[in-house]
Amino acid sequence: GWKALLLPQLNRQSLYVYGSEVAVEKECIRQLESGVLVIHPFSLMSYYIMGMMAITFLNLIGIPMEIAFLDGTSGMAWEGFNVFSDTLFLIDVALNFRMGIISDDSEEAILDIKQIRASYLRTWFIPDVIAAFPIGYILLFAGLQYHNNDNPSKTNKVMRILMFVRILSLIRLARVSRLVRFFNEVEKVSNANLEVVRLFFRILSLFMMIFLLCHWNGCIQYFVPMLEEFPTDCWVRKENLMNATVIVKYSWGVFRALSQMIALSYGSMDAPTYVEMWIVMVSMVSGCLMYTVLVANATAMIANVDPAAKEYKSKSRLEHYMAFMKLPPELQLHISNYYQARYGGKWFDEKYVMDTVSSALKEQILAVMCGHLLRNVPMFQNRDENFICAVLPKLEYELFQEGDVIIQQNVPGDRMFFIDHGQVLMETDFYKRELCDGDFFGTCVLTKGKHLATVKALTNCQCFSLSCDDFQELLKGFPDTKKDIEK
Repeated sequence: GWKALLLPQLNRQSLYVYGSEVAVEKECIRQLESGVLVIHPFSLMSYYIMGMMAITFLNLIGIPMEIAFLDGTSGMAWEGFNVFSDTLFLIDVALNFRMGIISDDSEEAILDIKQIRASYLRTWFIPDVIAAFPIGYILLFAGLQYHNNDNPSKTNKVMRILMFVRILSLIRLARVSRLVRFFNEVEKVSNANLEVVRLFFRILSLFMMIFLLCHWNGCIQYFVPMLEEFPTDCWVRKENLMNATVIVKYSWGVFRALSQMIALSYGSMDAPTYVEMWIVMVSMVSGCLMYTVLVANATAMIANVDPAAKEYKSKSRLEHYMAFMKLPPELQLHISNYYQARYGGKWFDEKYVMDTVSSALKEQILAVMCGHLLRNVPMFQNRDENFICAVLPKLEYELFQEGDVIIQQNVPGDRMFFIDHGQVLMETDFYKRELCDGDFFGTCVLTKGKHLATVKALTNCQCFSLSCDDFQELLKGFPDTKKDIEK
């Protein structure tokens, strides 16, 4: 039913994180077995986050324009949007107490209510509550009271309250923190895991922040003279904008803001007044900071976009090798796809990492990577922990692409395979069987008999293999275990 909307969905990102459809289904079962109503980060709520991001951006554009230019004549449509936005942001605060968290140091999403609540209260709760303060309701009720009141004194009083509340509504600009957070969340749960897409999100968020800075500055240019009730020497009167349309006023405000931010001019031929002088100085400083941030971020994005990917390109030199060897185009494509699937476009020296860590850390790494695979095999169940730790370093990582024949029937075998992620098809003359995450196949490592079935990869399959020779050599150090296994 409707609870399925809260479960992780099958898409690129969930398959990238969990490895296969079976693993995603296991994650769904894990969430259902928890018995708690929690929204999974990879559920359809990712579309909700994108919608919230769009509404937040519209609020950050519309609120300053309403305060500076509309002068209480925004109309029922905008008032209704304000009420709708405030309601949505209040609901969002409540939903965040049920929104699963993608942890950077864990492969599983955090679905425990206590951890979610503690994390939210510790990070975004206070900014979210401030930004969700229902100013729209106050403005709507005060506006209705203003239009329905015929008493001039009460009308003036309500008008002053309206002006104060409109200025107070500036606290809703704190929603810019939500915009940053929504961008980070969309980047995490987006249905694309390509680095170029992540880079696009970062550039888009940077330019949106710059646009908001220019937009707010343009609104402030007009808002400050309005608070002074438009003195005769202000720029609005000098440009004859008192009776101009909102678009013309806004255009002049943004023009003055950009002129000051790039230190081109004051925005007009006349020198600024005392109050306007402070606005000009703030604009110039913000313009310098904007330029600095833009250059710094652009430089950082170009220089450090993906050091592991750069290392991958410099280390592999695939294209030069394949061109030199004059390999067929089909084989070149197959090799390139293998490297992409094996390393994911990144290069890490696994042997160097394993050689430089301590023996205790090495055992822990191997136990996390392969321990659960060994314990699925009856031959390794209920064995001495020292024996399991001795087997783990003997496992070799291998990756097979879709369509690869891993073992051939009636061919002597020398390895046993444990599936980490992926699906394979085991086929004999009499039956077919699909194997997936956690399963194993291959001849018994005690004998080098012939394979009884052909095994072919149905998807990109990540496996760990155990050599017969390595296993036989290992058993010499555990005679009691060898006897039990032979029995």
